Amino acid sequence: NAHDHRSMTTLPPDRKPITKYFRQAGYFTANLGKIAPGMESRAKTDLNFEAETPFDGEDLSELKNKQPFFAEIQCVEPHRGSWKPGEKLDYRVDPAKVQLPPYYPDDPVVRRDWAGYLDAIDYLDTKVAAILKRLEADGLAENTIVFFFGDNGRCHVRDKQWLYEGGLHIPLIVRWPGHLKPGTVREDLVSAIDISATSLKLAGATLPKHMQGQVFLGPGATTRKYISGARDRCDETVDRIRSVRDDRYKYIRNFMPERPYTQPNAYKERAYPALAVMKRLHAEGKLTPEQELFMAPHKTDEELYDLKNDPHELRNLVASEVNLKSLKELRAALERWMAECDDRPDKHGEFRK
Repeated sequence: NAHDHRSMTTLPPDRKPITKYFRQAGYFTANLGKIAPGMESRAKTDLNFEAETPFDGEDLSELKNKQPFFAEIQCVEPHRGSWKPGEKLDYRVDPAKVQLPPYYPDDPVVRRDWAGYLDAIDYLDTKVAAILKRLEADGLAENTIVFFFGDNGRCHVRDKQWLYEGGLHIPLIVRWPGHLKPGTVREDLVSAIDISATSLKLAGATLPKHMQGQVFLGPGATTRKYISGARDRCDETVDRIRSVRDDRYKYIRNFMPERPYTQPNAYKERAYPALAVMKRLHAEGKLTPEQELFMAPHKTDEELYDLKNDPHELRNLVASEVNLKSLKELRAALERWMAECDDRPDKHGEFRK
């Protein structure tokens, strides 16, 4: 029920924050804001739904000499904004040397924005290092499983809030001393909902029956053939889109194809400098065909991409006879997933007409 962006709805009685299940298993829960001297994080609590206080503490020092703990730390550095954390670095990314995706115009404003994003990621690395060092200093490192992941893709045009890989593909790094060899890379398909299921399972907690995530590490781990995505209302912008992908192809269905990618959105108009550049260059006829895709007056009903040969998802293969088998397979997979989730068909067709 928290699916719609900042809906602040009330959860059904049997749906509880994950901290409830950790507490039931005897864990101390913390939403950490204080990490190390001079380094703090914002303890985010706007949960998109009404909930009782889900945490027992907020300081890393509270974890030492306590019972087993579950703690989360939100690092906001790569989130869209001024990206000032880069100013704290000894070096900065040179905008002239960044490599832009082909769907972005090569413009000084876009290059500076992208470089600032990379600076923020570099600063985030220093914060992660401080957290790991603190765990070691407190004697907790060898008995703590650390999950590092993002809540959405890049905060850039055609990325966050869209179902392309730039919006859906998030980092996922797990540190599990004695169980995972450092530097191991796995290509398994993992959904973000699997992180909660996996963390509960590894903690010895009981998974609620309604939990749809799959365990991807440890005893009983399984793999996914498909992972799905959805987008509806983001801020004041409504657009119903669904997607599914396997290890090679992605299928996207646009239920409101008449709505352009560039629907008015106050947040993006204010915070995405590349968007203003693209609109200007579009009006001047100076965008490449790849860059013009996002400026189209409407979307296609369906999209199919070969992620191996077209990682930026620029060549729609829906009309390709060669890929018909994959198209039909992913269409069916999406229909099954929507049925399982009780994702009701669009009821607003007559109203839109």
